[in-house]
Amino acid sequence: MQKPQTVVVTGASQGIGAATVREFLARGYNVVATARHATTAGFASDSKLATVDGDIGLAQTAKNIAEVAIGRFGSLDHVVNNAGIFSTKPFTDYTIDEFRSFVSTNLEGFILITQIAVTQMLRQGTGGSITTITASLAQNPIAGVTASIPMITKGGLESVTLSLASEYAKSNIRFNAVAPGVVDTPLHKGTPNDAMKSMSPMGQIVEPEDIAKAVVYLAEARHVTGEVLHVDGGAHSGRW
Repeated sequence: MQKPQTVVVTGASQGIGAATVREFLARGYNVVATARHATTAGFASDSKLATVDGDIGLAQTAKNIAEVAIGRFGSLDHVVNNAGIFSTKPFTDYTIDEFRSFVSTNLEGFILITQIAVTQMLRQGTGGSITTITASLAQNPIAGVTASIPMITKGGLESVTLSLASEYAKSNIRFNAVAPGVVDTPLHKGTPNDAMKSMSPMGQIVEPEDIAKAVVYLAEARHVTGEVLHVDGGAHSGRW
């Protein structure tokens, strides 16, 4: 019987991250769920689940995550880079400190855990995958959704996904991204349903579970790499 693979999910305490944790657990994976408050996120006790608290933008957090994955489950096979921060305001209203916060969580967080994970995957010699949550807005802005500065980071994540897919293809380490549209998460708890529906050509609200299923697909799709999978009701196709 094949040993279950181990998945690290960042930003796991709520929304897309929590849904992704549950989806992988339901499919028999070992999961390391990490967030600033992962241990108090309300996950049911499960022998296949470990939680790690910490700021993903800090090197020590990435080290702790890897140590837990390898020490408890014996391998590190997949990473879901879900941790991210986002806000909207006019371009001229963003502060440089806000920009640095986006960089710390969205970019440094990606780099730190992904470098450790790739090093471990190369050591294991059995391949693996890195799946990163970006945003449909990175390539397809919507008038009135003013998110220019955070999209610098989301666009960068899509670029590095393509570069790394090429760099590590021969090692069977796959790099993909999921680009959601508007998802019904705590981030949008004050947004009226009609407003969220208006941001999708299909006029429907995406649920966290929809994104989680896309993430699992990419983790298991052995010949898919360098892909940006849009789960946005068709918003990436252009004006509607």
